[in-house]
Amino acid sequence: MATNLDRLKKDLDRLIARGESLKLAMDKEIRGDAFVKQIRAAIGEKEGDALLKALPNFATEYEAWYSESLALLRQLLPARVDNFIGFYEKPKGRKDLTNENYVIQDYLRGLSLSQGGRVIVDRSAAVQQFNQQLAIVKAAKKRFESSLFEMRQLVQADVFDSEIGAARELLKNKFLRAAGAIAGVVLEKHLRQVCDDRSITVTKKNPGVADLNQLLRDNSVIDVPEWRHVSMLGDIRNLCVHNKLKEPTAEQVTDLVDGTDKVLKTVA
Repeated sequence: MATNLDRLKKDLDRLIARGESLKLAMDKEIRGDAFVKQIRAAIGEKEGDALLKALPNFATEYEAWYSESLALLRQLLPARVDNFIGFYEKPKGRKDLTNENYVIQDYLRGLSLSQGGRVIVDRSAAVQQFNQQLAIVKAAKKRFESSLFEMRQLVQADVFDSEIGAARELLKNKFLRAAGAIAGVVLEKHLRQVCDDRSITVTKKNPGVADLNQLLRDNSVIDVPEWRHVSMLGDIRNLCVHNKLKEPTAEQVTDLVDGTDKVLKTVA
């Protein structure tokens, strides 16, 4: 089931894709036949004609794109809202039309300025303004993804801290295997998350501490002493969970709990 965050991400992706199409549509309107020839030369006549046919009409579709983008920016990147609006709206108190103060409203109205038969400013001045708007929407997506990452990290850290606290309480009450099992799960989850955050491919279906530890070493995330430390923690975890013939000692489980807590803070 799609969440509000999923829908927001899809909206951003759609706005960026539509913005790229509007950018091409603007280029076509300004450059005309030269743009058509360039597209056909780049991707072939058949594919080029199909792309050109699919381009939106800038004048009729920009306003909807602008309004929806503005609404999302107010949620995700409010600090850039004024900039976004400024590339669209005519500046207050503007007296002369120049390349520097030309805005997208001017483009939609078809404004240009010539003196003595020489073009001073024309619709091409709006290209940079729209490029800036599209760049702001793309920045909103990056900020959104960064925020999700930060939220996930914070939530995960709280969960892990809580679980380490539970393991310490079990250790205090002499439930050694249970304390070791909880700490071991936290250690494994954290190592897997580090692999994911660093885009390290995990091919094994159900990797354990040893597998993830080796991947982090192979990818230079941890050095040899850290690898040995995590290996030792993994051995204690296996003793707590799998070896029914030998009981873990309080000292071993303490090392596992404390060691896992340290890995959470130092391996990322």
